[in-house]
Amino acid sequence: MDTALDTPLAPALDNAPRPLAIARWLLLIASMVLLMVVVGGITRLTESGLSITEWELVAGAIPPLTNADWQHAFALYQATPEYQRINGPAGMDLAAFQQIYFWEWAHRVLGRVIGLAFALPLAWFAWKRAIPEGYGWRLTALLALIAGQGALGWYMVQSGLVLRTDVSHFRLSAHLLTALFALAGLIWTALDLRLLARTGEAQTARLTPLVLGAALILLIQLLLGAWVAGLNAGYVASDWPLMQGRLVPDGIDGSRGAWFALTHDPFLIHFLHRWWAWVAVAALIVVARRVKPLDRRASIAIHAALGTQILLGIATVMSGMSIGLAVAHQAVGALLVAAFAWGEHVLGRQHDA
Repeated sequence: MDTALDTPLAPALDNAPRPLAIARWLLLIASMVLLMVVVGGITRLTESGLSITEWELVAGAIPPLTNADWQHAFALYQATPEYQRINGPAGMDLAAFQQIYFWEWAHRVLGRVIGLAFALPLAWFAWKRAIPEGYGWRLTALLALIAGQGALGWYMVQSGLVLRTDVSHFRLSAHLLTALFALAGLIWTALDLRLLARTGEAQTARLTPLVLGAALILLIQLLLGAWVAGLNAGYVASDWPLMQGRLVPDGIDGSRGAWFALTHDPFLIHFLHRWWAWVAVAALIVVARRVKPLDRRASIAIHAALGTQILLGIATVMSGMSIGLAVAHQAVGALLVAAFAWGEHVLGRQHDA
């Protein structure tokens, strides 16, 4: 007679694969990455990112504790172009500096927490030989991706400490998109592991041509959104659907060539972000409709995140870039990536069936 130990749903023993436990852990890390995206959005919108001019992996986890420590940190910031050209002439004092310092510090500390929350359990699962066959390299790659995202964050900050008054929008977009890619990878791997725990079969979902096309369209929209943030392009127009009363705004400068305008001009990038959004809407609706017969919950998640994201984008523009709305717009963008990864996985499982 079969015993409970013969079934794939039996409680995991030491030195036995534990796919469900690892899946739950990965989803927890994904929720922390989502929070990281939100805090990063606040950091960007409050112009806090350049407030900490040094990178100290361990000591940097502790904020200034004495007045002398605060004065030292403020003095380092006062040497930056951002302070000398913008905040200094505006009269920034120590109290105002402490406000922006808090968000950058919180952003960095959360990054450290995520790194530890991934690395330490991963080591424990490896020591217990609880990682299912074929997943060790995937989990290691995710750890490297998270570590690389942190390194990109410091690389981004460095771009604003010498000549510029702001960070490079290229480095900012790389930092944000790496976080969103890690979020999607965490969810995809967790869903693969849940499938393994349920069926006992080492079968992973695959990317279909439809999903790859939709993912590329969504990637372009996310890139444009990151450039809008990095160039402060959201401020160039506060009307919708027109920009400054026109379909195509007057401010586009093509004097340095089309490619430079496409990658640097805030008017053109804002314009493209607005209208490419509808291409993304069409692509994601097609994906959601394909998902619906297979998993109604995933389809609803895509539709809900997509609709909310569009409304928040419009509201953010018309509010004159309200920080609350802009942060919500970025947060729901991350939720849209998560919902899309879920839908992708549903279609990928069906493809293999």
